[in-house]
Amino acid sequence: MNIEEFRNFCISKKGVTEEFPFDENTLVFKVMGKMFALTALERLPPQANLKCDPERAITLRETYDGNIIPGYHMSKVHWNTILLEHLAPELIMELIDHSYELVISKFTKKLKAEYDTLV
Repeated sequence: MNIEEFRNFCISKKGVTEEFPFDENTLVFKVMGKMFALTALERLPPQANLKCDPERAITLRETYDGNIIPGYHMSKVHWNTILLEHLAPELIMELIDHSYELVISKFTKKLKAEYDTLV
């Protein structure tokens, strides 16, 4: 999966916005203002950071040794860095979905109600 495919999948999700809050190279995806994915556009090989359940993060890192690693410049417990070119697109999409769902599950009642009204 390349960066453009990664981006297209992320922005296709309900309530997602994209921005560059850190610098002009780090693209961040947020759902209702909460970050669930980010990628450095000029980094080679292409990679992205995704939120992950801590226990699952450990399993993924062991299973995909070197292609899924602790989150670069992120909480190593809650974030993984994935190498986009080295993993199946289906796995990457599933990991994006997992990250997105983790963030949604932590919404306040007010934010969840707002999210539920989106088309």
